[in-house]
Amino acid sequence: VKDLKVSYGGIEALKGISIQVEKGEIVTLIGANGAGKSTTLRAISGLVPIKEGTITYDGQIISGQTPQKIVSEGIGMVPEGRRVFPNLTVLENLRIGAYLRKDDIQPDIEHVYQLFPRLKERSWQLAGTLSGGEQQMLAVGRALMMRPKLLMMDEPSLGLAPKVIHDIFGIIQLLHEEGITILLVEQNAEKALQIADRGYVLETGSISASGTGRELAASPEIRKAYLGG
Repeated sequence: VKDLKVSYGGIEALKGISIQVEKGEIVTLIGANGAGKSTTLRAISGLVPIKEGTITYDGQIISGQTPQKIVSEGIGMVPEGRRVFPNLTVLENLRIGAYLRKDDIQPDIEHVYQLFPRLKERSWQLAGTLSGGEQQMLAVGRALMMRPKLLMMDEPSLGLAPKVIHDIFGIIQLLHEEGITILLVEQNAEKALQIADRGYVLETGSISASGTGRELAASPEIRKAYLGG
């Protein structure tokens, strides 16, 4: 992402940010609400128009492409607030995740069920009746059905109990070990920096700091602002 600018009406949400995610990394974006973290993911996904700058993926410029084309290139998204289809079953939600695929998706459904046994138990249950943690698992599973090479996750721990947060971060690490590159937006900066190779700090649409996860976690300014100490 190079010199990315995004505006909503007259308000500049992103003021020319540049970030890089290398193959095989976990990179996290941290910052306060309204800093521009979700806007960055939405711009990469093609969900919001960009004013200036370029987004390049795997050597190809993808800025200006449709969301469908971007998904077909191998970029998946777990949106903030989970956004499962409440009146469809768990299995139907997973099938929707593979809507661009023409091959056999059954092995991938089984893989999701291996990662999240609870979803297998509830495969015929309506997604709207699941707990918050189960819905988050379903949102991750649905994104995996496209076999993404890059998985973007927007606030995966938001509103979840500590035990479930621990489980979700364990799954993120497992996906990383399977070879998926991850771009993680997360309010829980401490957890995010523990697992991230590198991170960027966003403040009101600009990058104020960057470094390895360990470097950022050790910074007194970052600790004071985002880690409560």
